[in-house]
Amino acid sequence: MPIGIRVAEVMTEPAETVTADASVRDVAQRLRAAGIGSLVVVADGEPTGIVTDADLVGVLADGADPGATTVADVMSAPLYTVDADASVVEAAARLREHDVPKLPVMADGELVGVVTTTDLGHYIPQVVHRQWVDDHDEGDEPRYRVRPETTYERDDWEFETVTGAEEGIQVGDRVEFSKTVDDEDVHSFAEASGDTNRLHLDDEFAGATRFGRRIVHGTLVGGLISAALARLPGLTIYLSQDLSFQNPMDVGDRLTATCKVVEDLGRNRYVLSTDVHRGDGESVIEGEAVVVIDDLPEFARPEREPVDGDE
Repeated sequence: MPIGIRVAEVMTEPAETVTADASVRDVAQRLRAAGIGSLVVVADGEPTGIVTDADLVGVLADGADPGATTVADVMSAPLYTVDADASVVEAAARLREHDVPKLPVMADGELVGVVTTTDLGHYIPQVVHRQWVDDHDEGDEPRYRVRPETTYERDDWEFETVTGAEEGIQVGDRVEFSKTVDDEDVHSFAEASGDTNRLHLDDEFAGATRFGRRIVHGTLVGGLISAALARLPGLTIYLSQDLSFQNPMDVGDRLTATCKVVEDLGRNRYVLSTDVHRGDGESVIEGEAVVVIDDLPEFARPEREPVDGDE
């Protein structure tokens, strides 16, 4: 997840503005001429609200006169803004908090741009394009669907898929998946797998070993590689996986699995490097996997945007 990317790097600038006494017809003409979807409303140079193309549709639906209706009649206020130095993750959270599609961007008290869900979606689709999954017990962590390949995601999980292919994958493509492996994960894995080795579960016992403390099951951490592969485009199926454990992993570590396509074997089969590292960059697992990537079932495939030449 690109936490280091600032709003200033992805926003549209400059922000187009309008005064509250302008007519809705004037706004419509300006939006069409500029090819944009909103204008920030200002008074004495200070932003006070926003008017969008959706507001104009409302005027027409109500049968009002666009020439006689002013921006003040339809604009949204109060105005929610975001700082230019904020991260794209913070901006996405603010959009979601206020249920708005656009945020004017401020720097040192000045209006400098506008950032939208579309702008952020190129960088953090897992935050912007989530569809909430309701089939969970009350009190559970919120779950949501982002990709057609996975059933749900959680707020603590971060992933990024970088691919140069319009469809499928190619050599050089990369996917990452990150999560914190906590004590609950360790105990759940022990129960599910039957691996109740005291090194992972018993503090006193583990303290007397060469490690001096409890450590996470290596195969549990290897599961993060599978989680990353699940977020490649298509239905990814393991054919083989080799792992080399480089360092012990502590309970509470935040770990990132990185998988990179290094060879195309043909017939939708690929070789990937599969590595896991801590937040400080220290390697904990190195490996290599061979997978086959099938097409998703037709009902689960995302709709493709039409292009010129389509009938």
